[in-house]
Amino acid sequence: MVAGTCAKFALDVKLLMQTEVGEVSEPYYAHRGSSSTMPQKRNPISSVYITAMASTVKQLGAALFDAMVEDHERSTGPWEIEWIVLPQICTMTHAILTHTHEILDGLEVRPEAMRKNLDITKGAIASEAVMMQLGRLFGRQVAHDLIYDLCQKAAREDRPLVDLLSGNENVLNAGVTRKELELWCNPANYMGLSKEMTLRVTDPARP
Repeated sequence: MVAGTCAKFALDVKLLMQTEVGEVSEPYYAHRGSSSTMPQKRNPISSVYITAMASTVKQLGAALFDAMVEDHERSTGPWEIEWIVLPQICTMTHAILTHTHEILDGLEVRPEAMRKNLDITKGAIASEAVMMQLGRLFGRQVAHDLIYDLCQKAAREDRPLVDLLSGNENVLNAGVTRKELELWCNPANYMGLSKEMTLRVTDPARP
């Protein structure tokens, strides 16, 4: 569980460090994660180690199931599996936690890149929020079909969703203003309980 949890975090860091995403980076100091052929690169070196070791821990864990199948009161072989496997699992889990701590201690977070990536969809990422608001006026299914069609059109024409909404006859007849639509299409206004859920996990770990 510990190794798997850290591996999930490390995988996300690797994906978020991709050049075209660029929302976070592992801590940096001279030559950490540098490439031998491409000087501009910052490789997610700790995340790579974490995911590799977590995968190995998972495979070693399977051997412990064999250790459970013992003959009579004192097994002749299965329990010796533990002697081989458990030290490796503990050693790698310790290393996984060490690398995870290093990442968390110096993780570079780029909110401006996050906002830029959210804006790539030109408001479509907040389509659920818009649908929920319009559902109060038209009914959920009607609102869903309307937003679906407008999102497809926005993608084809590379236009902001709010522009299509503000020009839609059904939306206009419902008395929805442009200002309201802009608020609904802003993903920052559709965070739900994400902050509270995050703090519920992180607050107990604060010193």
